[in-house]
Amino acid sequence: MPSTRTHLRAGAVAASAALVVTLAACSSSGTDEGSGSTLEQLQNDGKITVAIADERPYSWVEGGEPTGATIAMHREIFSNMGIDDVEVVEVDWNSLIPGLKAGRFDAISAGMSILPERCEEAAFSDPEIMYTTTLMVPEGNPRGLTDLDSVVDDPEVTLAVLGGGIESGYAEKLGISNTVSVDNAQSGMDLVANGRADAFAMTAISLNWMADNNPDAGVETTEAFVQEIDGVPQIGAGSTVFRTGDTELLDAYNEQLASITGDEQAYLDLVGEYGFTAENLPPSDLTTAQLCAGELG
Repeated sequence: MPSTRTHLRAGAVAASAALVVTLAACSSSGTDEGSGSTLEQLQNDGKITVAIADERPYSWVEGGEPTGATIAMHREIFSNMGIDDVEVVEVDWNSLIPGLKAGRFDAISAGMSILPERCEEAAFSDPEIMYTTTLMVPEGNPRGLTDLDSVVDDPEVTLAVLGGGIESGYAEKLGISNTVSVDNAQSGMDLVANGRADAFAMTAISLNWMADNNPDAGVETTEAFVQEIDGVPQIGAGSTVFRTGDTELLDAYNEQLASITGDEQAYLDLVGEYGFTAENLPPSDLTTAQLCAGELG
């Protein structure tokens, strides 16, 4: 599968940085047996490879340079870990965890939701971003949709969802069968704009960003909501993802992350320009263990 690869160096990205189209499989960064931990290798190389899925404003590539809220956090965190060069590989959302496990990159920088089934496949850092859900609908919201319950109530609605995304799981649990799976957020917006879907469900921060930055697309978003399933609010939080065996790398990352999420101003200084607010800062008592266990919805 083709992917987009580019580099950023903490503190300054070379103005001449170029996009290179390559195969994700060619960017293997697994640890050779006996060659030390992944953390040691990355520090010795001074470089880490992270995967993104072009979900704005979390992470994307623009003008040959990686940008977004998670990229801003990773510039800071990995630099403080002694890893100044971050290589970015862009793949489809469904390829993120499989590619990580296959050693094609070292981490996932996509604000991925912490879910029990995902925790069985990979290791999630401490929570970094809280989010809610919204629906992108045609301008004027002709069907009067408000949340996924309103989609359930109107069986003629065609709902677009990101393949492998948390909203896809919501739709399945709610028994919404008239769905269209897309590989990325742009495709979901295009379906709504072209009348091939009545709504596109995704995180509010992403869809609000897309609507604001595409004023001529003929779409709008509903009020953000926390979806309930069987009466249980679905608490959403995302983080950076590592391979399950890279515990030293995960621990070192969490240590640096705590200095950011433990300081509201430090957090906003990094992610505020991408539309994130203090409401997106995870509470100090929310843990990855709770989310992996499914104890919060």
